[in-house]
Amino acid sequence: MKAQRITLDDIATLAGVTKMTVSRYLRTPEKVKPETAERIASVIAEVGYQPDADNPAISSNIAPRIGVLIPSFNNQIFADVLAGVESVTTAHGYQTLVVNYDYDSQREEEQIATVLALNVKALLLTESLHTLRAEKYLKAAKIPIAEVMGLSDNAGRINVGFDNYRAGFDMTNMLLASGKTQIIYFGSMSDIRDEQRYAGYCKAMEEAGLTVGRIAPNKVSSVSIGTGMMTLARQMYKEMDAILCTNDDLAVGVLQECLASGIAVPQEMAIAGFHGLEIGQIVNPRLASVLTPRFEMGKVATEILIKKIKGLPTIEKVDLHYRLSMGETI
Repeated sequence: MKAQRITLDDIATLAGVTKMTVSRYLRTPEKVKPETAERIASVIAEVGYQPDADNPAISSNIAPRIGVLIPSFNNQIFADVLAGVESVTTAHGYQTLVVNYDYDSQREEEQIATVLALNVKALLLTESLHTLRAEKYLKAAKIPIAEVMGLSDNAGRINVGFDNYRAGFDMTNMLLASGKTQIIYFGSMSDIRDEQRYAGYCKAMEEAGLTVGRIAPNKVSSVSIGTGMMTLARQMYKEMDAILCTNDDLAVGVLQECLASGIAVPQEMAIAGFHGLEIGQIVNPRLASVLTPRFEMGKVATEILIKKIKGLPTIEKVDLHYRLSMGETI
């Protein structure tokens, strides 16, 4: 027996809107009120509705799209990932649909539903942990999905990243090898990558028989946030002689505060950042950092997605690794 096809009338009834509103949303979603659009998108994702590509009311000549979800438009890290994505989409005739969810898992869930309703051909995510409802949407989508920025074991997902836990462990050991013992970890949003780096730091400190310390403001990292964290840390951890930051902009803020306060770097205070951002490489002294392959992650993941879209054989798990730089602050 043939399954009954979900219609626009069904979507309209479930969303509590008119059929005309659903049709308008599918053609020009920007012309529908945001709260109405989110409600329609949620219903579409939940019932697994697929628009009829032969229906002229909802089809168009736009290029096929790949959806990309990032946690912040204000973080250079994700700008580099997007540059990698678009180096591939542009060359293959795809458009990139980018949305932001502000490090909010509930908002990520809503954005996933919205993007999936726009009939994207594939989806690239920068998180590997999602809400239960978001997972339901993703599993029902029946399109290639990639997760980048870290290593994960989510079944059926493309994964391109590096080991954040090991990177935190290795950089902590580099600080320890320089003779520092009172190393404090500076976090930011306490997202999964931040927590993995902190866990690696804790393991290295535990193996060395040393006490851990941490400051986590739950704010998007910035130079000014790093300066403020350094001021607080000097009050909380008076014996600290090294700081490991989850991002380079925090570390640059720490460095500025040290220089302003007459603290010799690295003799009195060693500083290490994360990601190898340009800002950390042009300061004096040059910042020690974990160098991460952000552009390559976006590029490789998108290349795999397009192969999956075309039904071509491809690898689905890629560890791009990282490198450690001592700079001049260790």
